[in-house]
Amino acid sequence: MRLVEQVSGVGGLKWRGETFAGVRYRIDRFQGQAPNGLPVPGLHRIEGTLDLGGLADAARLVGSSITLELEDGRTLPLTLTDADGRVLAEGHGPKHGCSCC
Repeated sequence: MRLVEQVSGVGGLKWRGETFAGVRYRIDRFQGQAPNGLPVPGLHRIEGTLDLGGLADAARLVGSSITLELEDGRTLPLTLTDADGRVLAEGHGPKHGCSCC
C-alpha cells in the first residue's frame, strides 16, 4: 500500500440519522499496488482520526459505521474504531463495491 492522499479539515459526521457539525479530521488514504508499481483498482485503506471532543458520549459510536463529510464535499464511509476518534475503512472502492469483481 502506498500513501496517495492526506487531508485534514473540519467537516460533518453522520451516524444513524444524526448529524454532528464541526468535527475536525485528519485522513490518510492508501492505494494498493501491484509488484510492477501499478495501482490495483479498488484496493484501498483509509485511516485517520476525528476530534470527538464536542460529542457527548462518543463511546456509543465505537464500532459503528459512520459517514464523514469532508470540506471539499466528498463523503467517506468509515468505522469508528475507538473513543479516541480513530477511523478505518478498507476494501474495494469508496462505496464498498466495485465493478471489477
